[in-house]
Amino acid sequence: MILNEKIKASEVELAGLNGEELGIMSTKEALKLAKEAGVDLVCLSLASSPPPCQLMERQDAQQKKAKEKQAQRKQEKGPKIKEIRFNADIEQHDYDTKKRQAEKIIRSGDWVQLNVKLQRKETEAARKLVSELAADLAECAQQEKGVQVSGKQVSLTLRPR
Repeated sequence: MILNEKIKASEVELAGLNGEELGIMSTKEALKLAKEAGVDLVCLSLASSPPPCQLMERQDAQQKKAKEKQAQRKQEKGPKIKEIRFNADIEQHDYDTKKRQAEKIIRSGDWVQLNVKLQRKETEAARKLVSELAADLAECAQQEKGVQVSGKQVSLTLRPR
C-alpha cells in the first residue's frame, strides 16, 4: 500500500472520500486535497498510468487491503475435500449415517471423498457400495471421476451440483 508522499507518479486519477471521480490531477494537488480533508492519499494500483488513487483514512485502506488479501487466499484454495471412510461390510444403519454426513458436507459446498478400506477380496462389494452411495446422493452431488481402486481401498470423489 503506497500512501501520500511515497506516490512517485506525477499525475494520479483521483477518487474522493465517497468514491466519486475527481479526475486526473497532479500528485501535489491531490496531496493538498488529502491534507485539507484530514485523510490520506492511497494508491490503489500501479498497473495503469496514471495510477488510480483515492482519498481515505489509513485504517480504511488497511482494512480494505486485508479483505482483498483474504478473498484472494480463499479463491486460491479451491474446494475443500472432506473424506468419509468405511468398510465394505457396513450395516444399513451405518450406511444411512454416512450418507447423511456426505449429504451435509456436499450441501455446505465442499467436496466428499468416499473411501472404502478393503479386507480380503471385497473389491466388487466395495465398488457396488460406493456406486450405490453415489446414486443415493445424485440429487445434490455428481461424480468427479469414476470409481478408483488402488491397493487396499476403493474411492470416489463427489462434488456439489
